[in-house]
Amino acid sequence: VFSKIFSHEALESYLPKIQLVIKDTLRAWSSNPESINVYHETQKLTFRMAIRVLLGFRIPDEELNRLFEVYQQFVENVFSLPMDLPFSGYRRGIRARETLQKGLEKAIQEKLQNTQGKDYADALDILIESGKEHGKELTMQELKDGTLELIFAAYATTASASTSLIMQLLKHPRVLEKLREELRSKGILHNGCICEGSLRLDNINSLHYLDCVIKEVLRLFTPISGGYRTVLQTFELDGFQIPKGWSVMYSIRDTHDTAPVFKDVDVFDPDRFGQGRSEDKDGRFHYLPFGGGVRTCLGKHLAKLFLKALAIELASTSRFELSTRTFPKITLVPVVHPVDGLKVKFFGLDSNQNEILTGTDAMLGATV
Repeated sequence: VFSKIFSHEALESYLPKIQLVIKDTLRAWSSNPESINVYHETQKLTFRMAIRVLLGFRIPDEELNRLFEVYQQFVENVFSLPMDLPFSGYRRGIRARETLQKGLEKAIQEKLQNTQGKDYADALDILIESGKEHGKELTMQELKDGTLELIFAAYATTASASTSLIMQLLKHPRVLEKLREELRSKGILHNGCICEGSLRLDNINSLHYLDCVIKEVLRLFTPISGGYRTVLQTFELDGFQIPKGWSVMYSIRDTHDTAPVFKDVDVFDPDRFGQGRSEDKDGRFHYLPFGGGVRTCLGKHLAKLFLKALAIELASTSRFELSTRTFPKITLVPVVHPVDGLKVKFFGLDSNQNEILTGTDAMLGATV
């Protein structure tokens, strides 16, 4: 069922909705007279994308913001010690989950009752239909669990990578300008605005330099450090025997840092993935931001599409600058993110690349 949710056809149908969510969000950032906390705001953005695009919930903005706050409480306490005591993180996480489940149940019920006006099949539609195809009507609990899993998959890691993307575009203005040149050469960006109808999946996939930029962000700032596997057959590694049945962890970050195919590993250099060098093509498991093997991340194509759509909007419609004297340090827990969240001031741009400040009415009035 997940192969259908993240298929080429599904991504094609999600793309216009993703663009709208990103465009509205950047408009709101640009209308804010103060700098924003990029990591916090990209968490809101990816949550909104999951709710409005993946799940197709038509939740008012006020309710959406409340659900986001509850979801954050749930995520912050999801790894707490399982000690069911008053005021413990575990208890707070349980309460947040219960509140979240109630909100999701309400949204699912409204979605099941209101099937009019749909112009695409979202992930939850596909999940429901898949159950029917296999002769099994999904229960409300199964729908809530599936919904929560989809939100979780789309949330923290994508927000981390989005923040890293913005920070690298700030650090490397020549990369940003090279992105703009590629968009112009492909007929996507003209006179400072995105040409109507130009952002289709095949067009985005043809943007080779954009692909290199996203790959380099994910190499240097992989959101999660590694993954776990169970040993299916006893094997030997560097003279050590690893028995069948053991749980093992592989490190994505260490792999990227030590893989001999990457030159100057600490340097942000998108051209390493260009046709002339293709450093990721030498060997099978030197580059694995989404894991490897049969258990690779199922949502990787959606995540990359979201990051590419965000990069295109940033390069086309926004000017942004760092609000602090120096770039913040990076922490790796629970996912990669700047310690201060990255404080940035955004300015909107009109078609002549002049700064504009747009009211939030346009964002609040938009529907997905």
